[in-house]
Amino acid sequence: MTLLLVGLKSNVTGNDFSFTFINNSIIKISVSVVFVLLFCFTLYFFRDPDRNVPNVEKGIICPADGKICLITKVANDKYLGTDALQVSIFMSPLNVHVNRAPIEAKVTFKKHIKGAFHVAYVDKASELNEQTVVIFDDGKNKILMKQIAGAVARRIVNILELGNSVKAGDKVGMIKFGSRVDLLLPIDTKINVNLDDIVAAGETVIGFLP
Repeated sequence: MTLLLVGLKSNVTGNDFSFTFINNSIIKISVSVVFVLLFCFTLYFFRDPDRNVPNVEKGIICPADGKICLITKVANDKYLGTDALQVSIFMSPLNVHVNRAPIEAKVTFKKHIKGAFHVAYVDKASELNEQTVVIFDDGKNKILMKQIAGAVARRIVNILELGNSVKAGDKVGMIKFGSRVDLLLPIDTKINVNLDDIVAAGETVIGFLP
């Protein structure tokens, strides 16, 4: 035992031992802090707050939290077969990512399309990025909704099946991390939002059907 202690004293000075101990403690604390922050962010990201869905005649309910990044006309959309108004919502990693149905309707079309992972707020993301396309048909009007993956988002979740009936504001899925949702609306829709508006899924009225 005496020889062991003498060996320790000869190879490790008090200052060296203290320095090593402090360094190890800093590493352990840093790793713990990073783990806790990641855990907290994951809980925050997957939050699913209750929403008060407005009962507005002919109202189109916002499908996603985020910012309006595009309002434009689309000529002869390949899925709807007609002209449409497009409203796009960019979802940052800090937004709630649960997506909701825009109207009370039946699901008459659903398709998942493989694609690229461009930054979600650029215009080309609407056509080139990986996405899930759903058409809601209320018997009079059809609304197309695209869940679009972004540069970080690589996982689109959509729980709908063909023939499902939904109410406005029902949960239909989510996109994990930064992403985008496009709505293609009847050309005569009265739009109720402006570019750069901050909107909330299940609460903001995007527009009014003709």
